Amino acid sequence: MNSYKMGDLKVIDLTKVLDPKTESRRCGLTRFNTGGPIPDFHTIMDLTSHLGTHVECPYHHNDNWSDVESLPITTFMGRAIYVNITHMKPNEKIKRIDLEKACGDRIREGDIVILDSPMKLTPFTPASNTGDDKRLFICRETAQWLKDKGVKCVGFGDGVSIESNNEDVKAFHDVLMEVNVVFLEVLKNLEELSVDTFFMSYSPLPIIGLDSCPIRAYAIEGLIEFSK
Repeated sequence: MNSYKMGDLKVIDLTKVLDPKTESRRCGLTRFNTGGPIPDFHTIMDLTSHLGTHVECPYHHNDNWSDVESLPITTFMGRAIYVNITHMKPNEKIKRIDLEKACGDRIREGDIVILDSPMKLTPFTPASNTGDDKRLFICRETAQWLKDKGVKCVGFGDGVSIESNNEDVKAFHDVLMEVNVVFLEVLKNLEELSVDTFFMSYSPLPIIGLDSCPIRAYAIEGLIEFSK
């Protein structure tokens, strides 16, 4: 179950579930009992910062840019807009004209924008960048439009590729992370959203020197101040 009712609100879990037995990225758990007359179990977590659903901060891309701890908590929550781009052909780069057509005037300064399309493929798998991969591509022009709009976070559904080629991926990071825009990767259950405007949260652990962090991402539909 990925969505829940809380009174008049709907909560959707947008997080990839992790199983240490099958996860391809570093994900190790060591559970132990500290001893004594009362069981007291602890777990050592051996995780990569880019595990499952995670938020990438500017320090991921440049040693001189902001790490997780140095960004304000408001970076990791706010008004989110789900943008499902349906008018483009497979493997096209998302340009300014495409974003204007898909978004209209919905985007405000400080928004979280989630880019997606119907051409879905699970990212970071052997099928990525093969003939079976029809996802849309990000590029410098995508990033510049988002920067001009003043967004604070860009998330990705399985219909947009963020690993298509080095030139476009580097440019996308260069433009946005320089102004403290963070990225959300491996978002799940977006098809369970009932609306395209909602409150969203994805808070990382405030660890000094951390470039990125696995998070629990969720949407809340029905909060009036985040619904328009």
